[in-house]
Amino acid sequence: MDQRTGTASAVETGTSGVRRARAVVLAAAVAALVAKTVIAAVTRGPADVRIFDAFAAAIARVGPLRIYEHPMPQQPVYNHPPLTGWMLLGFDELRQLGIPFGSLIRAPATLADLVSALLVLEILRRRRSLGSATACAVGCALSPVLLATSGHHGNTDSVAVMFAVLAAYLLADRRRPLAAGVAAAVAVGVKLIPVVAVPALLVAAARGGRPVLVRFAAGLTAALAVVWGPAVATVPEGLWHNVLAYEGGSARLWGLVRFADWAGASDGFTEALHADFPLLFVGVCAAAGVWCAWVRPASPAYAVALSTTLLLLLSTASAVQYLAWPVVGLFLFGAVGGWLYSAVAGAAAVVVYAGASAVRWDDWALHLAEAAWLLLAAGIATGLRRVLAEPPPGADGRPPAVVPRAATESAPRSAPTAPVP
Repeated sequence: MDQRTGTASAVETGTSGVRRARAVVLAAAVAALVAKTVIAAVTRGPADVRIFDAFAAAIARVGPLRIYEHPMPQQPVYNHPPLTGWMLLGFDELRQLGIPFGSLIRAPATLADLVSALLVLEILRRRRSLGSATACAVGCALSPVLLATSGHHGNTDSVAVMFAVLAAYLLADRRRPLAAGVAAAVAVGVKLIPVVAVPALLVAAARGGRPVLVRFAAGLTAALAVVWGPAVATVPEGLWHNVLAYEGGSARLWGLVRFADWAGASDGFTEALHADFPLLFVGVCAAAGVWCAWVRPASPAYAVALSTTLLLLLSTASAVQYLAWPVVGLFLFGAVGGWLYSAVAGAAAVVVYAGASAVRWDDWALHLAEAAWLLLAAGIATGLRRVLAEPPPGADGRPPAVVPRAATESAPRSAPTAPVP
């Protein structure tokens, strides 16, 4: 057997392995989707389900733009970006057809989790062994904390994270910077969480050359204008106060605020953490992502993972659904860190949801959340160390992004290279 035949055989074997990995991940993701759908159908969900129901009814009356200035004294502040309003308007129409709103509001996060698991596989198989990539993707699909938050809670956190990771995948792995820019804009149009990852994506695009940066920026700018422009032009003050300047709650349930309160810090210090530090922490998360994109420009998904995982680590706000923020990022870093965090954070979420209220955490939930925070910190540290030690895609035996020209026996010598399926 000559070298060309041997290479073609290796490519065929690798292709069949990728197909099997995709089938395994898809099966796990579909199983999780079915489980979450059943949970959504048989449980009432926390207060957020009913709050979103009220938001949808109000949007049906006043529209997805005027909602930012519409008084709703019996409800919390409507603090969601514009795309969520259009989604809720569509859900209100579907509700008129007899589809339960409780199932509708939990469907987007459930579907986003499936896509995220597939993205984890596609991103990591070019950078690690196929077995490692499959383990990480299956772990993401079956994450206990996503089962609880997406299936039971009903919010858009997982959707926003999925679009941010999709933007990184389109930028680096599919070489479609225009579409990547649109995906990044959609991410922050669903929820503001991924805003910390946008600077890193811009840096990764810039490292790809001026044409890549121009196309990414064009997609990002155009989509931002479409998503945010009407609200900015129509209700700028309401949009600013409700969404952009929203400070979150003052509960002391998670992270730095929780540890400060546990250590007996003064009320003034804890209040300062809530009021004075969030913008600084957002800057730290964005800067960390920019640095990661600079040193690993061919793998912007790692920069997205670092910025979104750090965002929860440093968050001074607390809500059960926030526990979903770092899951995809941790599994991009590695299966062990992702599983440890998912298991403990998932247990915390179950304990909270089993209680009287999702905003009142008992001692068990608080202690589980403390452990989850520590595991999150450890997962970020070990994951970042692994990323920095990882060779670029296609180097040192890693799965290449393209098949060598000589790999296909029947192809002429002048034929263009073909991407790995």
